[in-house]
Amino acid sequence: MNIKFRAVNYSAHDDLIDFTNKRVGKIGNFYNRMIGIEVTIKLTNSSDPVNKVAELRCLIPGDDVIVRKKGKSFQEAIANASNAAERTLKKRKSQISNRAT
Repeated sequence: MNIKFRAVNYSAHDDLIDFTNKRVGKIGNFYNRMIGIEVTIKLTNSSDPVNKVAELRCLIPGDDVIVRKKGKSFQEAIANASNAAERTLKKRKSQISNRAT
């Protein structure tokens, strides 16, 4: 599975990239037909302390799964987005298996 990382208007450190690869790499275990994942992080122009955004785009045949979550830190936003993507992919996998039977 291919993981692409992109930071918009922000210079990401190697620690953040390593954290992202470890955390997002586990998502492939929940859906075996996944082609890859595109991770985009960015800062929003807001006075709110929850201004870090992580967007995960899970590339699967058919419709892609896109999850966008905010957090106080990029690690929190990435963790929240990966948890949401896992739940969504599990749900989609069960829907597909129910249709097949």
